Amino acid sequence: MENRFLGNQRLLTSELGFGCMGLNHHRGPAKDRNEMIKVVQHAFEAGVTMFDTAEVYGPYSNEELVGEAIQTFRKEIQLATKGGFKITRNSDYPDSSKETLRNSLEGSLKRLNTDYIDLYYIHRVDPNIPIEEVAQTMQKFKEEGKILHWGLSEASAETIRRAHKVEPLAAVQSEYSIWWRELEKEVIPTLEELEIGLVAYSPLGRGFLTGKLTRESIASENDNRVELPRFTEEAFQANQVVLDLLGKIAIEKGATIAQVSLAWLLAQKEWIVPIPGTTKADRINENIGATAIHFSQQELNNINHSVNLLEIVGDRYNQEQNKRTGK
Repeated sequence: MENRFLGNQRLLTSELGFGCMGLNHHRGPAKDRNEMIKVVQHAFEAGVTMFDTAEVYGPYSNEELVGEAIQTFRKEIQLATKGGFKITRNSDYPDSSKETLRNSLEGSLKRLNTDYIDLYYIHRVDPNIPIEEVAQTMQKFKEEGKILHWGLSEASAETIRRAHKVEPLAAVQSEYSIWWRELEKEVIPTLEELEIGLVAYSPLGRGFLTGKLTRESIASENDNRVELPRFTEEAFQANQVVLDLLGKIAIEKGATIAQVSLAWLLAQKEWIVPIPGTTKADRINENIGATAIHFSQQELNNINHSVNLLEIVGDRYNQEQNKRTGK
């Protein structure tokens, strides 16, 4: 794989990262911990250097797993995590107060067994705390050397501008894929203007864009897809048209549907880094194969035109979850 710079903060990372959430959170019953550690280590051996986790995954257990997995190559990677939630026994909610952010960061450093975080995100924007105040807190963390860069997750274009003015953002992390392109309206033009990188989570549509997921295979335990509108039986059947289109392109390119989906993302902007996740080493190899697939501008135009003609059924989040995005 080649490397990419995330915006003008010059954070250099592999062109494909690794989203660690699904190793033990929101993707069915947790698998053997040692096997998941081996998956993370395989990703590094295969060339991945960006690893993404969050305190709320578990909560806490995902960071602990990742922290153990990366110890032998910690200084060779870009470690990203996310904070800014008040976590209780039964719930969590955005809280970007100085005290909560300090506790979040110190907890993440301990669980990840590291002295610094390469890229620290505010996981969801807290509507009760001015983003300028949050940026000042991040500025303090940077001065202390505990974070090297900071970012926002699922923020609006306006919030991005306000935050960046106080303390420059290295990256914004948001969902972006060939079947979720809302960012193209306001966020991506803003990122391009301000020279901020984009880290695209769920680049394979939470597994749908692999073409191998079935409605029946979605676990009822520890799998948030059960409650997402795009994974109802009706939506699953209706959105098959997306896979049909990608399947034709995959045949033309001698690739898999997942590889075409990732290659399309990589072709959008040179400062976009997708972070697909998986629990299988062979799927990591497949994903990395996407970096060898290239599209001409005419091919991209044709793909985008065809996708625009499709009616994609179902929102990506339910109503309550949507309230935490785009702020």
